[in-house]
Amino acid sequence: MSMLMPLALLKSSSKSSIILFLYSMILMPITLSFVMTNKMIMLEWEILTISTTTFTIPLILDPVGIMFSNIVCLISACVMMFTSSYMSADVFLTRFTWLVMLFVMSMNLLIFIPNMMTLLLGWDGLGIVSFALVIYYSNMKSLAAGMLTALANRLGDVMLLLAIGMTATQGHWNIMFMWNTPMSTMVMVTIMLAAMTKSAQIPFSAWLPAAMAAPTPVSALVHSSTLVTAGIFLLIRFYPFLSSHQLFNQMLLLISITTMLMAGVTANYEFDLKKIIALSTLSQLGLMMMSISLGYPSLALFHLFTHALFKAMLFLCAGSIIHNNSNNQDIRNLGALWTQMPLTTACLNVANLALCGAPFLSGFYSKDLILEVSLTNPTNLMMLIMIFIATGMTASYSARLSMYSLWGPLNHKPLHQNKDEDMLMTTPIMILSFMTIPLGELLQSMTLNFNEDINMPMTYKFLVIISITFGVWVSQYFFKLATNSTPPTMSYPHHLNFSMWTLTMFSTQPLIKQPLYMGAKLHNSLDRGWFEILGGQGTMLTTTNLTKVNQMFQVNFLTTMLMISMATLTAYLILKS
Repeated sequence: MSMLMPLALLKSSSKSSIILFLYSMILMPITLSFVMTNKMIMLEWEILTISTTTFTIPLILDPVGIMFSNIVCLISACVMMFTSSYMSADVFLTRFTWLVMLFVMSMNLLIFIPNMMTLLLGWDGLGIVSFALVIYYSNMKSLAAGMLTALANRLGDVMLLLAIGMTATQGHWNIMFMWNTPMSTMVMVTIMLAAMTKSAQIPFSAWLPAAMAAPTPVSALVHSSTLVTAGIFLLIRFYPFLSSHQLFNQMLLLISITTMLMAGVTANYEFDLKKIIALSTLSQLGLMMMSISLGYPSLALFHLFTHALFKAMLFLCAGSIIHNNSNNQDIRNLGALWTQMPLTTACLNVANLALCGAPFLSGFYSKDLILEVSLTNPTNLMMLIMIFIATGMTASYSARLSMYSLWGPLNHKPLHQNKDEDMLMTTPIMILSFMTIPLGELLQSMTLNFNEDINMPMTYKFLVIISITFGVWVSQYFFKLATNSTPPTMSYPHHLNFSMWTLTMFSTQPLIKQPLYMGAKLHNSLDRGWFEILGGQGTMLTTTNLTKVNQMFQVNFLTTMLMISMATLTAYLILKS
């Protein structure tokens, strides 16, 4: 009993971190066993049968799902340990912890349930809990971002419900056993749109940077292994069915490459630290979608795993920097952090290099393979050019971020001191950094099965390095750009790129400004104008005037009758005399 007393004194976030670490450690040998034996276990409980349709709750235990669940829980444990210090003064920390645990549980339901009907438990759970987490800080910015996030996710929910309705003729909703029907093309389109909304592909990209209004630990979880990866994971699960439609690969390739390019360009114009990292997530999601569209879902899954680790580390490093700089997120107000926060700076550099695909870090093994297979596929030349420009943009905004915040001149407030002394914040960052370095090679052998050697020209192998070098060179231009200008004084191309190619405009208030203005004009001219004159107000005014005339007539009626009577009597007497 005395051994349990220290645990009872821990914060709720620390307790949840311990639980998640234990779950991840227990799951590790199970994961290795399933991967080595390539075993799959399918459990199914029948709930109800109506006519020929059976409602069941299936559960699938396979190497992909168990490995993904392990990574999700490990990252969540690190995030909750970080939260114990980052949000130590928050009065609603227990509520926040429960929301995060619900979020993790929803993601695990999505991973382990292969049935479209019951998959909604995890899919909808992610959408609802993400809304609650984004609006955690009760201010106008958080509420606006939460509403945008919720509406974008609602679109995906509707698409998934349409797919469920159109596949009812099959008598089941198990995604492992889908087959072509007369409506299969529409089912493919709805599933793809559902995945696009969750993974923020064009034109549903605006909610992802807006969701940065949530606390930084939420951003680390959402952008690494949970909400945004749900759409990717759905497409990987559905891939045997979706790939039977040629239209699917063509549409997804165009959308994913455009998203990559847009996110890369926009990140080079952004100055908000968290938004730059969010846009880098959007760029990597486009890369995963591109891998699926090229016919390599296993590579997309591989990059999903490696990206989850270094992206969580990137957000935790950003959270540590923001926490030490009085919640300042503008990279123009940072600088020379390497002299004051060497540990965070080193981990941030590791994460940035892994994001760029620097050799022998975890991101290199997955990103390099995806770019190489794009060269061997029958892809349009313009598409290839866009792919490698987007890859260069990744290196560009990563180098720009480092130049502003880590190596640039000191732009802090006077007498401001940063430090790397909080172990609750630095320990999870170090755990993720130690895993980021060797895990790429380990996961490559676990997730990919090559039956033959792939021989490629040496120029293909150097294309990734050339793209990274080109991106670092381009970052010098963006670093020297007029950085002190504000959006109202920007040039049109600058403003276009800053606003995510107007997606922000078309997804938020400017889209409805003109209809609201026209509505106000119509309200004044019709509801408060002609309709009032011809309707209630006009009728009341006319009735009031007629009533006044009638009242005057009634008041003077007796006098008038007496006058008429007197005049008649007088005339009679005069005539008779």
